[in-house]
Amino acid sequence: MKINVTFDMTPEEFRKIMGLPDVQEFQQEFFNTVMEKMRSGEDGYDPMSLYQVMFNEGMNAMGQFQKVMLGMMSGNSTTGFK
Repeated sequence: MKINVTFDMTPEEFRKIMGLPDVQEFQQEFFNTVMEKMRSGEDGYDPMSLYQVMFNEGMNAMGQFQKVMLGMMSGNSTTGFK
């Protein structure tokens, strides 16, 4: 048996229903600040430094995911998946 349920709502409606905070104003303010600093060429401001942390964490997460998958395939998993 297969049951499909479809909800027709906007992302904003979904956010309100789930009780998630509205961070759109914060995101826009942050983006405007970053763009202003990039355009002005502020001394000591390196735009890549903002993304370096996210890039490093993304690579670490991928490595951890690969270790978990390899452990599951080899049966040596320490995550409790056997």
